[in-house]
Amino acid sequence: MEEAEGMREEERLRLKRMLEGDKEELSPRMRQAAIADFKRVAEEYFETDGGFRLETEKSGRGTEVRLTFRIVRAKNFTSLP
Repeated sequence: MEEAEGMREEERLRLKRMLEGDKEELSPRMRQAAIADFKRVAEEYFETDGGFRLETEKSGRGTEVRLTFRIVRAKNFTSLP
């Protein structure tokens, strides 16, 4: 009996993880790829101090995406081609 209950709990947790994964807007690999691309662009304009973080949050009309990072200074990018 305990073994059957343990299997049911294990199945419930597996299904919960699957459903939570379906809700997520970005897979971990997609999230890392996006951060790498945003970091590359940000470093054209700023001297960064690391700490890049990408957050997503579902809202009524879609998903909000927030990228945060620390900078040491802004580069002189007014003369870029």
